[in-house]
Amino acid sequence: MDSQDASGQSAAGEPAADRTAGQDPLQLLQALKTLWPSREWLQLREEAWRGFAALDNPCAGLLDMLAGTGGWRVKGPSLEAWLICELHRWLQAQPGLRPPQGDQGLKQLQAQAVRVLAESPASLVEPLVSIFQLQDEDRGPLLVHVHHLRQEGKFKEALMLAMKLKLQPELDVEEMSTPLLLQDKLNLVECYVAGFPNLQKRLLTLMDSWCQPGFDINAIASTAPSRQHPKVACLKLGKLSPRELSRRVLCLQERFGLDAAELCPHAVAQQRLSALRYLCYKHFVEGSMTRENWVDHVQELVGQNRWLQEQLLQLLVTHSDIGTTAQCARDLLLPVELLPPAVAAKLGRLQLEERPAEVPFKDQRDHYYQLPIARGDICFLASWEDLAQHEAQLLRPDQVMGMDLEWRPSFGTGGRPRASLLQVAVEGRVFLLDLLGFSQLPPGGPAVQALCRLLSRLLSDPTITKLGYGMAGDLHSLGASFPGLVHVEKELQGGLDLMPVHKRMQMAKAPGVPRPGGPRGLSLLVQQVLGKPLDKSQQLSNWDRRPLREGQLIYAAADAYCLLEVHRVLCREPGRFHLTADLTESMRPGQSDRSASEVSGPPRQVPVATGLPPTPEVPARAFRVVCDNMLQGLARCLRCLGADVRVLGLGEDHREAAELARQEGRIILTSGLPYHKLQAQVRAGRCLSVDCSLKAQQQAMAVLKHFNVRVTLSDIFSRCQACNCDQYLKVSKDMMQHLLWLDGHQEGPSSTGAETTQSEDARESGLAPEETLGSCAYEPSCRWLEASDLRPSPPATLSNGTRLQLAGVPAGVLRRPGLHHFFCCPGCGKVFWEGSHLGRVARHFREILKEPLTQPAEPPRTEP
Repeated sequence: MDSQDASGQSAAGEPAADRTAGQDPLQLLQALKTLWPSREWLQLREEAWRGFAALDNPCAGLLDMLAGTGGWRVKGPSLEAWLICELHRWLQAQPGLRPPQGDQGLKQLQAQAVRVLAESPASLVEPLVSIFQLQDEDRGPLLVHVHHLRQEGKFKEALMLAMKLKLQPELDVEEMSTPLLLQDKLNLVECYVAGFPNLQKRLLTLMDSWCQPGFDINAIASTAPSRQHPKVACLKLGKLSPRELSRRVLCLQERFGLDAAELCPHAVAQQRLSALRYLCYKHFVEGSMTRENWVDHVQELVGQNRWLQEQLLQLLVTHSDIGTTAQCARDLLLPVELLPPAVAAKLGRLQLEERPAEVPFKDQRDHYYQLPIARGDICFLASWEDLAQHEAQLLRPDQVMGMDLEWRPSFGTGGRPRASLLQVAVEGRVFLLDLLGFSQLPPGGPAVQALCRLLSRLLSDPTITKLGYGMAGDLHSLGASFPGLVHVEKELQGGLDLMPVHKRMQMAKAPGVPRPGGPRGLSLLVQQVLGKPLDKSQQLSNWDRRPLREGQLIYAAADAYCLLEVHRVLCREPGRFHLTADLTESMRPGQSDRSASEVSGPPRQVPVATGLPPTPEVPARAFRVVCDNMLQGLARCLRCLGADVRVLGLGEDHREAAELARQEGRIILTSGLPYHKLQAQVRAGRCLSVDCSLKAQQQAMAVLKHFNVRVTLSDIFSRCQACNCDQYLKVSKDMMQHLLWLDGHQEGPSSTGAETTQSEDARESGLAPEETLGSCAYEPSCRWLEASDLRPSPPATLSNGTRLQLAGVPAGVLRRPGLHHFFCCPGCGKVFWEGSHLGRVARHFREILKEPLTQPAEPPRTEP
């Protein structure tokens, strides 16, 4: 195993360094080869470090040792790969031995090292770069290596190497990021451009170009292999639809702090189209938005954008008849040349007619809660003088007041909502504070200072009871709008949030269970306590317009004043609503929902919106449902308990849900889709509207009780929560260690010593040691993963094409005592291991488990 050929050249292609003194590196290599089969890591390390110290130039010696063998060129455990990692550790412990940059001998070694790097697996890149200080070397050979990795289809490895060597400014961001974007690795691409504003702009421009109308992402994904875009395997195009991609683009734009209008015009247009769809649904289908408010928002969204005007016309034709479409076109000032002929003709006739007078606001809303005070008792405070005039009444001690906040809705088009109006209701009067007007004044001016001083005194006064519904969110928005109120959440005293009180009422069988399309939130609370719901038709109005409409003023006043009347009734008759006499007991703002549930106990009824009788008992693994996209948390909980759950994608609607229910015998669970339409398309009892105000675990309990589903300990984690697959493969600890090393996620065998750090254990999400629950152990029926189940070359991929997600396995798991095997999902490649999560899930759902937790679980059925 000579290190030189007949011409005196090393195997790396450069003249070998002179060896006039010190130990021969090949003798060190031979000594380590003798010890290698024993895998005595401590002895190997001592021998290697002693040998490194005896070499004249350890870096040159490493190249000589690598020159006569090829074990370092392939992934997998080898002496040469281990030797590289050990020299890296030794040099880190001996910082003074590194030659300075510019040294002629170092330059010769770096030239050889680049050739070694070009043939090395990804796991050796970092130690080689550090050993030979390649991050400061001439960039040309390194760039060639990056391009070489791309041509081989190793896109992630190429990008990671470029990041480690800080080569981003010298590489084309489109070439580097496109393959990874097609593989749904946006987080990795985001890290790649971090700290490079020009690259961030180019990335946003690229992604925005994919959002333009008529663009087909498959055109890029199916492009023939080329030098610029080699063929990409394992495409994941589901999250690259225009709607989803535009959302991601605008999230990136906000994180980068760049101008969306300049860099992302197509993404902005796509988000506005989504907002238009939502507004048309609210106005034409739900009927919950007035024509005035709808026109306000639609005009601002569409503007003069020709494409959005065309899309809006298509929505109008879909949701309404010709007459209504013509009226909307007139109100929105849409270009006549875009209108279909029938609509244009109807518009011409309408322009000759008088516009019908609107029905007065109050006359059409008698079945809603009515504000019990006169219009003259609603005071709009827009100046410093207004605040001074009413300060004494606002700060009067020992009073009860209702508080609410309004802001202009953005409908998902980007930007954080800015507080526009603060309503403060006291007995007999409501004060509307014009926060929008104050926010437009100089921040340090006397008016803004007076506002902040007044609100700070008001909110911190413990003698004044402040009522709210979801107070934490309102206070956070208030602090975000005015720097002088940023700590107002922490300063709050005397606050009473009626939202947890309402949840307690619902858990305790309070009257008025919500129905599909019925009132929710505060409106439902007002209906349950006062007999009539709140009219929410002005909720989504433009609160930034000035002056506010009469309907907006009355709505805003009612939203705050109803809290006073609700509080009065609850204090007078707490037993009627299953409450204690002291509403403030365990119900103050900031308390977690968990504490509220502990006070009130578990739900004793199914908090869903139908009164259908429960079905006969159904085993969990035979329970099959389809959930809409808003119930993904519920879907994961049900899969966790063994149910077969399909979830609609972002582009699917109620038609797909009904079709799946009919074809596969599934039950439809919905919180946002048209419930009555779905109910009419499936058999009775096969469609359920879920209360989305509850947490996912509470929803799961409700659904399982409603359908009388039988859950046992063996059902827990019998199905993958991510992909719904109900089969696992069992992986031995040794094979998992081997696979991690092959994929470059572990440094090598030396990293599996007995030492364990607290930080590594902390990364084992949900696996901290806890008390066990009897024999509650995880033993699903599955076979062992064998070598024949894997493709022969890395990365670790099952024979069915599923790549194992090994990056999510922290190093500390391998060193956990008592953990002997793992599980992998053949459907999505996720890797699982047994921890305390099984016991926690069993405790959370103990009420519906059909066997005691101390009873032994189902006997293991795994094959040896």
